[in-house]
Amino acid sequence: MKFRADLNCDLGESFGNFKIGDDEKMMPHITSANIACGFHAGDPVTMDKTVRLAKRFKVAIGAHPGLPDLMGFGRREMQLTQEELKTAIVYQVGALQGFAKASDVKLQHVKPHGALYNMATEDEDISSTIAEAVKALDSRLIVFAMPKSQLAKACLKAGIKVAHEFFADRAYNSDGSLVSRKQAGSIIQDARIVVERAVKAVKSRKVKTIGGKDLSLDEVQTICVHGDTPAAVKLAAALKRGLAEAEVKVESVGNFI
Repeated sequence: MKFRADLNCDLGESFGNFKIGDDEKMMPHITSANIACGFHAGDPVTMDKTVRLAKRFKVAIGAHPGLPDLMGFGRREMQLTQEELKTAIVYQVGALQGFAKASDVKLQHVKPHGALYNMATEDEDISSTIAEAVKALDSRLIVFAMPKSQLAKACLKAGIKVAHEFFADRAYNSDGSLVSRKQAGSIIQDARIVVERAVKAVKSRKVKTIGGKDLSLDEVQTICVHGDTPAAVKLAAALKRGLAEAEVKVESVGNFI
């Protein structure tokens, strides 16, 4: 197959007695898991269980560090100093590295979560700080980032591999940013549309914006479906099947970048 793509999902976001998503049902349909590290969601027991679950399903493991905002699920912007941000990233990714080591697996990637991801897309200082933290831990880690984003640029400058990410279940603005979750139509849960968008993004490097126009993309290496939406498992299953039918090989991104 000429085209290849990774399917990633944000998992391990349950906290104590509160369950979010169905990680076990999601695992058969994805190739990379972004595991919450306790700041925006998750806890030590959940992190350990999710790592072991990913290992059982042969799904590549990545850290999903966020802002220290459990109440807001990491989706609210916070102003951290560069020192605070760097140590927060090291703390979270380092913790997941520990659980991975305990299960005899290795981390493949790092994907910032929520508001941190969005802030890093546009802010050079935040992006550089994230890149420094990742490089200090393991320069072989891949960072998931939006194409043309400040995060992608900072990581490449630091000598870190970048996987360009496409959000199959989120609407795009004309500038390539994601439509705010507060806006109607920002979350897409129709499996047929999600698959069509993903295939088009991988094979044609284009996505239709919320305004109805095509936006050009860089090469897409990893496709995200969010684990906390009601239709998540259905969408992931449809994506894996639909990409294969479109002759796109679905495999973990560490195999081809």
